[in-house]
Amino acid sequence: MAQEIEHTHLPIRGLNLHVAQVGKDELGTVVFLHGFPEIWYTWRHQMLAVAAAGYRAIAPDSRGYGLSDQPPEDEVATWENLVADVLGILDALSIPKAFMVGKDFGAMPAYDFALRHPDRTRGVMCLGIPFSPVPITIDTMPEGFYILRWREPGRAEADFGRHDVRRVVRTIYILFSRSEVPVADEGQEIMDLADLSTPLPPWFTEEDLDAYAALYEKSGFRYPLQIPYRGLHRMTKHGDAKFQVPVFMVMGEKDYCFKFPGFEDAMRSGIMNTFAPDLKITYIPEGSHFVQEQFPEQVNDLLLGFLKDHP
Repeated sequence: MAQEIEHTHLPIRGLNLHVAQVGKDELGTVVFLHGFPEIWYTWRHQMLAVAAAGYRAIAPDSRGYGLSDQPPEDEVATWENLVADVLGILDALSIPKAFMVGKDFGAMPAYDFALRHPDRTRGVMCLGIPFSPVPITIDTMPEGFYILRWREPGRAEADFGRHDVRRVVRTIYILFSRSEVPVADEGQEIMDLADLSTPLPPWFTEEDLDAYAALYEKSGFRYPLQIPYRGLHRMTKHGDAKFQVPVFMVMGEKDYCFKFPGFEDAMRSGIMNTFAPDLKITYIPEGSHFVQEQFPEQVNDLLLGFLKDHP
């Protein structure tokens, strides 16, 4: 019988962070870090798979997301806070070491945690975002590129504000599941790139959308626009980075992020090996940005193989 995912709030560094968890920790703990427009729920398939295999799965809602508290409005949003939150969660649950699994912007604190706290990390697996020792460069992208639009104060707020939260999440999910980078034309906003006649991806149900929308109804988009989009320039620099733990990178070849400047070169050229001596890279030919939801069994197999290879 499948185990049920349980929910709790932990007081971490002045905020109550929502944590979903399942499993008994017979073989270890796996911490899952979500991206945008995601939430703990994005990892539901992987959490149940690792729990069934004897691991404890922990998936927090990042600060400012979902059921976790909002940081104060005057607080500068930093990536270091995300890493410190993960450390606080491990300490609060008395977990000495864990595997880190991140996707989208959740890959950044996963990599960063492994570099800062190798003694607390058994390995790190990331989906869709290669490690970079410096913040990614996006200034060469067209003016209508969604990140350039969303990092402009007030622009996304006005764009999103034309619709209800469910419509906003629906549109972003559709755009991000495509293989093309979301770029708006002049006189067009990002929310105009899909409408209600545009179907959801076949692997994403109306019930899934309801789950995401309910959590973004709670949190809104204030902090998600700060981290990642308006905080990219504040990403931690790791010029002399050297991972002391195994690193596993999984990339869907239909993930639009694969077309970001330098991403494909970083993965295919061997550059990542200079930072991660124990590195494995796997490509999923039809995989999208949401490969863990699109092909859950394939990603589960890859994840469980990585965990078992590093007992």
